[in-house]
Amino acid sequence: MKSKLYQQDGNVKGDIDLPDSVFAVEVREHLLYQVIKGYRANQRQGTANAKGRAEVSGGGRKPWRQKGTGRARAGSNTSPVWSRGGKAHGPEPRDHTTHIPRQLRKAALAAALSARAQEDKIMVIDAIAFEPPKTKAMLMFLKALPLSGTRSLLITEGNNRPAYLAGRNIPNLEIKPLSEINAWDILDSDNIIFGSEQCIGKLEEAVLA
Repeated sequence: MKSKLYQQDGNVKGDIDLPDSVFAVEVREHLLYQVIKGYRANQRQGTANAKGRAEVSGGGRKPWRQKGTGRARAGSNTSPVWSRGGKAHGPEPRDHTTHIPRQLRKAALAAALSARAQEDKIMVIDAIAFEPPKTKAMLMFLKALPLSGTRSLLITEGNNRPAYLAGRNIPNLEIKPLSEINAWDILDSDNIIFGSEQCIGKLEEAVLA
């Protein structure tokens, strides 16, 4: 599979080969579902909590006698049916962690990249440089491709701090190093931009390792 190779100013420099082992695999939707569901579950804090009737203040004395008042029977003012009473079957802190095998994560990443490649949403830049790191330079870069207004993911070879500083204030743009991307990042973005040709080779090594 081939993709266009762009310069930072938006001009097409030529074509680049995308390895079939990463960009032309079968897109298995159930695999993507399993991995993304596990990934998003691992992002949950699990700290949601509501006080039950044993945890709210109050209780102790019976509000009024059982019979003769004309009112409904009541045993405690901490009952869930009372105002300021405890919550019945409320959420409690829990661990949502899901283990995702490494091979499944790699297979899902390749499937997600293949899905975007089939849609012609993969772009490769020969090299990017944002020195000094100016947001205006990043905006001009996105406009030249053109990708302004679309949800895009810029993948850098390593921790490219100038690129991160230049793009961190731009809505719908996420910048991540190659070592941190996953299937959710790919599918959550409309366009995938690789910041250098070397990213493709390193990505193939990581997926096939």
